[in-house]
Amino acid sequence: MSLLITDVTVGDRAGRAVHVVDGAVAWTGAAADAPAADRVISGEGALLTPAFVDAHVHATATGLALAGLDLHGRSSVRDALAAVTALVGSAPEGIVLGTGWDETGWPEGRGLTRHDLDAVVGDRPAYLARVDVHSATVSTALLDRVPGITALPGYDPSGQLRLDAHHAARQAAYGSVGAGQRRTAQRATRAAAAELGIGSLHEMAGPEVSGIEDLAALLDLAAAEPGPRVLGYWGELAERGGLGPVHELGLAGAGGDLFCDGAFGSHTAALSSPYVDRPDTAGALRFETASLVEHVRACTLAGVQAGFHCIGDAAVGQVLDAIGAVVAELGVAAVRACRHRLEHVEMADARAIARMRDWAVVASVQPAFDAAWGGETGMYVERLGHDRALATNPFADLADAGVALALGSDAPVTPMDPWGGVHAAVDHRTPASGLRPFDAFDAATHGGWHAARAEHPGGPLAVGAPADLALWATTGTLSTVLTERARPTCRLLLVDGDPIGELP
Repeated sequence: MSLLITDVTVGDRAGRAVHVVDGAVAWTGAAADAPAADRVISGEGALLTPAFVDAHVHATATGLALAGLDLHGRSSVRDALAAVTALVGSAPEGIVLGTGWDETGWPEGRGLTRHDLDAVVGDRPAYLARVDVHSATVSTALLDRVPGITALPGYDPSGQLRLDAHHAARQAAYGSVGAGQRRTAQRATRAAAAELGIGSLHEMAGPEVSGIEDLAALLDLAAAEPGPRVLGYWGELAERGGLGPVHELGLAGAGGDLFCDGAFGSHTAALSSPYVDRPDTAGALRFETASLVEHVRACTLAGVQAGFHCIGDAAVGQVLDAIGAVVAELGVAAVRACRHRLEHVEMADARAIARMRDWAVVASVQPAFDAAWGGETGMYVERLGHDRALATNPFADLADAGVALALGSDAPVTPMDPWGGVHAAVDHRTPASGLRPFDAFDAATHGGWHAARAEHPGGPLAVGAPADLALWATTGTLSTVLTERARPTCRLLLVDGDPIGELP
């Protein structure tokens, strides 16, 4: 079947047309010269672009937040508990799941505790993730479901859990989600992504995040139902069997959320010097460097892309040291061919950036983090101090050095919002760190394909490229949209040439 989208603006050129045949771009040019097609859609002058790629997503957790308890924006302990109370009243059975609370600026000067939760949920298990999803408050009933949790690092009697205790509680919480609830949540995420013009999602799964059954179910759903494609990653060390699921499920890589550290908000990102507001800690590295070397080595020998969650400078340095050890052992060409990726990489100095460039390491970054927590007075300053905070998320330095960038949301940590992510990358809270507008758009579209080692050599609109396209309800050019920081509505999404939803 062939499809012709005519009378569109492509980039900054109006009156264009794109011909799609068998799921791929077959021709582009002036609308007056367009070939015949089985179906013709008039773009009416609207903007046609490559579909967005969200390069870091947790689909089930995002869908549960979309349909359930979203605590983003709650202004106090009392306000958050009011939302919990409302949910408990409307859904009187099952586990209570929520995400997004952030005690920064709350008048009580503290976060939620299990005693707060117990007073509202009673004997029901409850798991409420902090906004960075690297700590959570849980109810007593959920604690009772995790044998030995009181002996794990990060346990606190208040029910505010970090580190290993948090990972164990999260596994128990999401392990309580039934197959039907999980499927509904995954469908909700893909539907929301489609409405936003997102054609591909990089699902960052792992044993501490969502589990193999959850990932397999998501991949099966994506294969069976129309919607954004899903590229799966599995974050587990090779020495623990992490390459098995990659081969068995045909995943894009062995990594993603392989947690080498935590997050700034929870004081668990690994720093080279202590936190300003918690001088008793500098966070924690979760693995021995030797284990990371073994992981990179095994992935490189297998031709598999490795990936690592690393936020603090100590974690970024440790991962790059591990990659460097494999470069010395197997050669730079073998490592570059795998295009290993760092997720978040929020603290990267000149040496780290140079090593990423030399070894073709991809930076998978989330501009919404800087928009939410950066700047002169944000959470980063509170945790890191002024100078370190303003040096976080150095997008411009990465791009100028030639490091490939891919933009993502880390949903549900921040919402899927591709245009917002592009604009946040440009309007960095540290002005010199922002991207040029077209570089930001490229990182949000072509960058995701490059990060997954799946890009077409001619680019996303070249003849032969997969027809992942988005038609936007605006008569402006791409330059206009970027300059005006517009967020146009997606009129039509094509994934592999298939329209998602109703044709206009």
